[in-house]
Amino acid sequence: MWKSGFKWMFLIIGTMIGAGYASGRELWQFFGHESGLAIVLFTIMFICSVGIIMKVSYQHQTSNYFSLLEILLGKKIARFYDILIFLYLLSTLVIMIAGSGATFEAFQLSKWAGIIFIVCFIFIIFIKGINGVVTFNVILLPLLIVGLLSILVIYSIDEQLSFILSMDQQANWTASFTFTALNILSILAVLGAVGDKVQTNGEIIIASVGSGLVLGITSLLYNNSLIQISEIIILYEIPLFAILKNYPDYTYILMSILLWCAIFTTAISSVLGLVTRIAGFFKVHMWKIVFVLLIVVTPLTKIGFSTLIALLYPIYGIVNLYLLCAILLFPFYKRI
Repeated sequence: MWKSGFKWMFLIIGTMIGAGYASGRELWQFFGHESGLAIVLFTIMFICSVGIIMKVSYQHQTSNYFSLLEILLGKKIARFYDILIFLYLLSTLVIMIAGSGATFEAFQLSKWAGIIFIVCFIFIIFIKGINGVVTFNVILLPLLIVGLLSILVIYSIDEQLSFILSMDQQANWTASFTFTALNILSILAVLGAVGDKVQTNGEIIIASVGSGLVLGITSLLYNNSLIQISEIIILYEIPLFAILKNYPDYTYILMSILLWCAIFTTAISSVLGLVTRIAGFFKVHMWKIVFVLLIVVTPLTKIGFSTLIALLYPIYGIVNLYLLCAILLFPFYKRI
């Protein structure tokens, strides 16, 4: 139970911690000043939402996100969110691939070298199917979480930042709803694809509570750090590099590698959601769908990493508020 619970926990965190989150760009887009309470509310809603999604997926043994949407929303509304989730996963994949290019550019390398590099690795992972995705997350995510938390804690200590949630940290509390709504979309897509592989309720508790607490603590530390450099964030495509600018070169290199790994984990999670949905229409091998998908989305990365996040994420966050409410209220109206 514990082993499987942590396996799903890392899959959830891997889906969430991508280019937008790990770079700090997504957190700054939604939170920033006076957001302590917002992050606490996000943590609570995230735990509840993930728990409900996993429970429903497990009970109905779902193998793609559309089956889960039908149960949560009904057939008519599910069709709308089916299209929305597909577009969201597609745009997220484009953002992750663009993020890989931005990471390579930070080392004065070609953006296209980073794009081609991640596209090739995604294809290699999916030759082994879903098991390859889950195994990769279990191996990589602990290193990523430890690395990110370590640099945030060290920075907080060096800058003597307060870890206490004060009364002036409550004004932006409404951001918790749009931030949770945005991220629950990709979580639902991925968990809907593995519902038939969950075996016990214990796994669900471990995965939901564990992922929520890890993400909540990380978000609080990260946002607190970004507030200290708010005046220069605009100068950086990736805000994490603004935090690292006064640290030794090896720290910069290590965190850049971990950032790329975060980008990669979300990219493969997005592809997982997309191919399991497409596979319902075309009875071909998963790797063939992945190959065609990557050929189609790669040219779209020309738009740019930060531009894509600033444009698309707030829109998705607002549209998905209905889905978030439906998930949180599902246990109640199901009984009625």
